[in-house]
Amino acid sequence: MRKHILILLAIFAVLGGGFWFWATQPDQAQLPIAALQGPRPTISAPRVQTIPTIRVADVVGWQNGATPVPAVGLKVAAFAKGLDHPRWIYQLPNGDILVAETNSPPRKAGFSITNLVMKWLLGKAGAGVPSANRITLLRDTTGDGIADVRTVLIGGLNSPLGMVLVGDQLYIANTDALVRVPYVTGQTKITAKPETVVRYPGGGNHWARNVIASPDGKTLYVAVGSSSNIGENGLDIEVNRANILEVDPATKTFRVFGAGLRNPQGLAIEPQSGRLWTTVNERDMLGSDLAPDYLTAVGLGDFFGWPYSYWGGYTDKRVQPERPDLLEYSKRPDYALGPHTASLGLSFANGATLGDRFASGAFIGQHGSWNRVPVSGYKVIYVPFAPDGFPVKGTKPIDVLTGFLDKNGDAQGRPVGVALDRTGSLLVADDVGNVIWRVSGS
Repeated sequence: MRKHILILLAIFAVLGGGFWFWATQPDQAQLPIAALQGPRPTISAPRVQTIPTIRVADVVGWQNGATPVPAVGLKVAAFAKGLDHPRWIYQLPNGDILVAETNSPPRKAGFSITNLVMKWLLGKAGAGVPSANRITLLRDTTGDGIADVRTVLIGGLNSPLGMVLVGDQLYIANTDALVRVPYVTGQTKITAKPETVVRYPGGGNHWARNVIASPDGKTLYVAVGSSSNIGENGLDIEVNRANILEVDPATKTFRVFGAGLRNPQGLAIEPQSGRLWTTVNERDMLGSDLAPDYLTAVGLGDFFGWPYSYWGGYTDKRVQPERPDLLEYSKRPDYALGPHTASLGLSFANGATLGDRFASGAFIGQHGSWNRVPVSGYKVIYVPFAPDGFPVKGTKPIDVLTGFLDKNGDAQGRPVGVALDRTGSLLVADDVGNVIWRVSGS
């Protein structure tokens, strides 16, 4: 059955035009995005899809000096241009910025309908380019908000994403292993061969791995997404996936810290409480209104339901056999971010200099949807937090950076990782525009 569906998709892709639109857009959103944002989103009945809704913004890039649009009172400019699919950002103690120029590892070779459809989707979304497999160092020596020094810090990696410096060791999350190299702040080139700390499953539908350190630096947390949408290829290939792993770098061992997280990406420590938070991409093909991506705190032993359920207990009937025994242990996420937004980047506003509105909360990069009509995401948002270390009750996200889609609905860029620089301005990695944007106070 699945093979026949993919054959139909390939045929529709070749046919194009109005028939392609009709055949692949069987479901349209019935709720506004705001209804699926916040601590109590509207969870409507699922509209299970056999042929998925497909709507991906065509990539046109930034032309004629166009830039994203910042919130009122803020301004935006390019910190660095001409990068190669930049997805993640990390600030070093001296203010240098590390950028992971990366993409998914090579997909399965050879002709198949599955590969044909996947290649078409990735190309349409601007994600079909090979991975540069490197981390680049950017330095602003003049203080004008523009990087005037650019060097390849380390290459030859394997689809890297997250980076964190602990002491004199730089940890890098490749798609299939956490590695480390000796590093002294200020260094612009690493020649040492990476040492493997732990291995975990690589590749799959969700290939990108993030890593952060605990406040004391003794523990590392690694986000590992699922290989599939809902375990449709068997759960044996999902071992140690759809989890946040807790790594002891001293003994080179790990255990599962939080589970049932379909595709966790952003990881950050909330500064008031010290809790670990993550952004998670939820499942597809339940209709344009389900299921909401989310932002949530994660504690040791927390289970969030994937693949059996979503949003704290709504059973996904497509997953067989069902596991009703797990429902009482499924934690409800803290804050919904809207369906199919591809919420990836996460950074708390600790030290931000963007004004009182953006002084205590979380910045989130939303890469943008493929399984929703109309499209969602394609912007950077901000979730205000209260002194208790949780989102302010009754609030909705605030748009920080928009305009990634032009007036025709085409993608000029797509935001991914977010991080503060040493001045408290916000840096945004745009992997389609190949730019790092800098959002500052006016």
